[in-house]
Amino acid sequence: MTREDNTKNEKTQSDKKTNILSGLIKKKENSADVFKDGSVSVKNANLWYGDFQALKDVSLEIPDRKVTAFIGPSGCGKSTLLKCLNRMNDLIEGCRIEGRFEVGGTDIYKSADVNLLRKNVGMVFQKPNLFPMSIYDNICYGPRTHGIRKKSELDEIVERSLKEAAMWDEAKNRLSKSALGMSGGQQQRLCIARALAVRPKVLLLDEPTSALDPISTGKIEELTSELKKELTVIIVTHNMQQATRIADKTAFFLLGELIEYSDTEELFINPEDPRTERYITGKFG
Repeated sequence: MTREDNTKNEKTQSDKKTNILSGLIKKKENSADVFKDGSVSVKNANLWYGDFQALKDVSLEIPDRKVTAFIGPSGCGKSTLLKCLNRMNDLIEGCRIEGRFEVGGTDIYKSADVNLLRKNVGMVFQKPNLFPMSIYDNICYGPRTHGIRKKSELDEIVERSLKEAAMWDEAKNRLSKSALGMSGGQQQRLCIARALAVRPKVLLLDEPTSALDPISTGKIEELTSELKKELTVIIVTHNMQQATRIADKTAFFLLGELIEYSDTEELFINPEDPRTERYITGKFG
């Protein structure tokens, strides 16, 4: 092979690398624009676990940068719908879903990559599910998964996320210590900080305060009210007083059906459906 052939070959390889890199950058830029905001739209949602229908023709529109509460008795479909919004139900064998689910105008079951979806739609569960590693590494887990490796960037993300979760002062001197050594309330706020680390547009909270003391519950409620300035929060709660304190809108579910959905104050003061009134006044549930 001549020197001229070698030069041509090197140029061809260089062009290929440039094209691949350009494609990756373009894909990354396009991915960032998939979800234009944190609005959520659910239309005619039906879900079955085997032969059991857990959701029955549910439709609702959740506004961007507001707190929306899902209330209702156990087994009414609240958490099931919540898990549909970041496709957690994909992991359940025998689960079948119909309907249209959109986040920021994108159909999350047809047009969105699951990893990108879960980056934009974070979730915090009833019990803290921290990894058996340091506070620092827990928060860095998501950013590292999405390609951030530079320590200075990770340091900034950790500080920002802990501040947003209102626990920087509590954690800044123990970042290298095990996250499992924190109290239950601190662990739950650390789970929120970990979810915030990847800059989601929507945060799903599945009964996040059910196992916490009143002081820890109050801190998470205050945090939720602050977070809605930047993102959409959807919370499942059995605590109706909590819904009245923090939620802008509330949806009442019963036996897999959406019975009523309106502004929180309106739903609790002047419910339209007698079933809603019976539930919020404690006559059943």
